[in-house]
Amino acid sequence: MQVLSKTFAALSDPNRIRILKMLETRPLCVCEIRAVLDLATSTVSKHLSILRNAEFIVDRKEGKWVNFDLNKEQSNEYTRHLLPLLRSWLPNEDQIIKDRQKVLEVNRNQICGLE
Repeated sequence: MQVLSKTFAALSDPNRIRILKMLETRPLCVCEIRAVLDLATSTVSKHLSILRNAEFIVDRKEGKWVNFDLNKEQSNEYTRHLLPLLRSWLPNEDQIIKDRQKVLEVNRNQICGLE
């Protein structure tokens, strides 16, 4: 029961759902997620930690970047069933559509201060 509770707790915040929907588009770094959500880096990091702990996402170091992506190899049976369902949820939600557009436009080199 504890794993199920942790899984649903991870989905209980709108910003975490937004992050999951954003990651359907492509892997993102913290700076990109922060720019789309317009939240503090520490807040975004906390949300990412909760999603990672529930096995919804994974992080991979690629050079100087840490990219976050949807976890396609979940051992948690609940996330394994919920992630495909989540893809079909909220397709016409205004905030999700706006977030998706921002994800397509965000430039990590500019927002992370590397240019």
